[in-house]
Amino acid sequence: MKCVKITPSGLKGRITVPPSKSISHRMLICASLAAGDSIISNIDFSDDILATLKGIKALGAKVSYVKANSNLETYDVIIKGKGYPEIVQQTVDCFESGSTLRFLIPIALLDGKQITFTGRGRLSQRPLDEYCRIFESQGIIYYTRTGGLPITFSGKLRPGVFKVKGNVSSQFISGLLFSLPLLDGDSEIIITTPIESKGYIDLTIDTIKDFSIEVENHNYEYFKVKGKQSYKAARCRVEGDYSQAAFGLVAGTLNGNITCNDLESGSLQGDKCIIDILTEMGADLVVKDNSVTARSSKTFGITIDASQCPDLVPPLAVLGALSKGTTRIINAGRLRIKESDRLKAISTELSKLGAKIAETPDGLEIYGRDMLEGGAVDSWNDHRIAMALAVAALRCKKPVIINNSDSVGKSYPNFWNDFRKLGGIIDEFHLRQ
Repeated sequence: MKCVKITPSGLKGRITVPPSKSISHRMLICASLAAGDSIISNIDFSDDILATLKGIKALGAKVSYVKANSNLETYDVIIKGKGYPEIVQQTVDCFESGSTLRFLIPIALLDGKQITFTGRGRLSQRPLDEYCRIFESQGIIYYTRTGGLPITFSGKLRPGVFKVKGNVSSQFISGLLFSLPLLDGDSEIIITTPIESKGYIDLTIDTIKDFSIEVENHNYEYFKVKGKQSYKAARCRVEGDYSQAAFGLVAGTLNGNITCNDLESGSLQGDKCIIDILTEMGADLVVKDNSVTARSSKTFGITIDASQCPDLVPPLAVLGALSKGTTRIINAGRLRIKESDRLKAISTELSKLGAKIAETPDGLEIYGRDMLEGGAVDSWNDHRIAMALAVAALRCKKPVIINNSDSVGKSYPNFWNDFRKLGGIIDEFHLRQ
């Protein structure tokens, strides 16, 4: 088991934020559905992105890549698509990537051949009920022995009316938005409950538009999708990830002076709201030239509605634990079915460090302190929990040991390098189990 020991210190400097994982998934998938060669630049090979690359190859795309920048671990990926998915491997291993699983299932069903999706960790427990209900109504056969993964599908997706809940995961909606334009008739997606994570829907619509696909968004209540459309090959660059930048910005706010580069000011990423939330909590931020700087600040607890930005909860919980007054995080129940039960994970591990924090059914109640104590904690094999605990260590009295620290590879493989680059004092070691 890989571990890190962090000695509390301030962080200072500049980092280039990793490319957006959400946008990377979307661009790679769209490129795989386009006829011809597309070039997607600024790709970071995190575990989740590797899962999607393997997935689109299983559905017939050809993939090659070249190193884009000698100073950064990013690549240009060249995707040769056929204009339509063709299953060439009967099993797709999605690792632990929910986006890969939920985006590729309806795309695979455009071909109609039998295909099996597998995964690891908690991915097998993440719900697929929305798809299964829809597919049953279309006569598509599916089989799962355990109710989770592996799951096998057989049958072909047809145009029609698709009713989808909006408060389970926006990934179901995005998966249909990718696939329905390629059907031979028009379709409609009707949202049956209040929609959460609208920003991710915006990213999907914006990305498919870059590849010449149009859909009509009627106030997020229903979407009209014309059939017989074609994805056109394109050249795109992935912008920096606001959800990953959140860890650097919270770290700078707590104990440092950190500039996060490659953050587009006009981004559609829902997690861009980290800037507004930090500002409301009293953070000293400077936003300019596609960068955001966060400096040490006295912050204050507020109520945070996480329905549109669930990935921000772990770093914001850390900030709340070190802010004056009470921070309440609400409408975050979906975090219980992520890579870990993130509400339980972050409350349990921050409590070990000395935070005053309690779970509610759909959120957290956090009572701020000036400093935390330190000690040994565990990432729960969850990348966002590991990074949040690293940030918490900056305001601890004693060192913090984080077990299962390599979980950051799921989304931010260079996190520990960037942490060290900013002046973080880290010792890495392996613990025998």
